Amino acid sequence: MSFKLPELLAFYENKTQAILRRYGPGPRVHYHTGLIEGEYPGEADAIRLREALVRSQENLLQHATNAWRLDSLKGCEILDVGCGLGGGALFLAQEFGVRVTALTIAPSHAELVRRFAAQAGVSELVIPMIGDALEVPGESRFDAAIAIDSSSSFPRAPWFRRLAKVLRPHGRVLIADCFLVDQKYEDPFNTHWCAQIGTLEEYLNAANGAGFREETIADVSNEAERFWSLSLSLMRSEETTREFNVSLSARLKTSRRMHTMVRDGLASGGLRQLLLGFGFSRAAVDSST
Repeated sequence: MSFKLPELLAFYENKTQAILRRYGPGPRVHYHTGLIEGEYPGEADAIRLREALVRSQENLLQHATNAWRLDSLKGCEILDVGCGLGGGALFLAQEFGVRVTALTIAPSHAELVRRFAAQAGVSELVIPMIGDALEVPGESRFDAAIAIDSSSSFPRAPWFRRLAKVLRPHGRVLIADCFLVDQKYEDPFNTHWCAQIGTLEEYLNAANGAGFREETIADVSNEAERFWSLSLSLMRSEETTREFNVSLSARLKTSRRMHTMVRDGLASGGLRQLLLGFGFSRAAVDSST
């Protein structure tokens, strides 16, 4: 299943208020899977559960800091592809002092990124850009491209080919996302999240075809499974405090089913949550110099 850009734009524009309610108020607002190591508050009030979810999202970024050696990017130019409401971009700017172009297809998200960057005091470092991930303008502009739970929205082969143009000769591609193992998860995942989930093999082939080589493959499925369990706990807690109409009840029922599916997929190995890192192959670097 492949979604066209207008469908993807409508999906994310319609998600904005729900993202703010669940993961706000900011300024670092994330819309991606989190990582939970060890115990977590499975039974608590909605406020505590929501706080734990946000901490888990920050934990993914901290984990990625080590896996991807993000401290080596200090002073670099970064492209945050599919930046959501800018939580990752603000993290990079605040923690490492890097300049981040925060790319989104949703105009309302770009305005929120700009507002949150001002609140965080990093307006000069975080620059929102509205556009298509396959049409980022320019060449040799960035030292790294980062995609946190967004690469499943892009057709991989043309995306990697575009990254090969906009990255500098020693640039890196850093990806955190959910990957397909068992085909039974493909259609429901794609339909619910307006996505085109791929296998690890597909990513590796697309990257290699564009001149990249894999440097990091870290499996964080166990830690991500706990995130989805915690999200389900929050849903149950919210159901006791919210007023429901037929439409909202149906949406929540679908969300519970999909969150359960991802949790169970990660537990069974039918889905995998991975951190990937790519750099240019030596042949690609030599041909560009």
